[in-house]
Amino acid sequence: MTGHTENDIVIAAPLDLVWDMTNDVANWPQLFSEYASVEILSQEGNKTTFRLTMKPDENGTVWSWVSERETDRDARSVRARRVETGPFAYMNIRWQYEKVPEGTRMVWTQDFAMKPDAPVDDAWMTDNINKNSKVQMALIRDRIEQAATQRRREPSLTD
Repeated sequence: MTGHTENDIVIAAPLDLVWDMTNDVANWPQLFSEYASVEILSQEGNKTTFRLTMKPDENGTVWSWVSERETDRDARSVRARRVETGPFAYMNIRWQYEKVPEGTRMVWTQDFAMKPDAPVDDAWMTDNINKNSKVQMALIRDRIEQAATQRRREPSLTD
């Protein structure tokens, strides 16, 4: 069995702002509530390799792994994969962005499989990712919409 999730949200903000804020990997601890730190390991063109460390879970365990993320602004998409897979046999992620009348639609698609000796199975992880994605996407939406509102309020230098 394998796991697959797809979650989306509409953010009332311009695509460029949504793109810039969500692809500023170094700033993810200020955008997501679950990340304690990000260490950029390398950057080559549109590809970033980084170590992501989560805040301690309910048992005090701190999870950390290395991922690669490659952006394609023209296609409005990002592909990522875990390099250090931990309990996953593999984890592939795609983010897609689309202009919509209300602002920007952001879609996260995750395809993965848990290792046979992982503490949870594919079904459990699918449910967990779906629940957590909704929480994180709502938080990101609120933070980006707040930034968009602040930008609209700031007078330009030409005023």
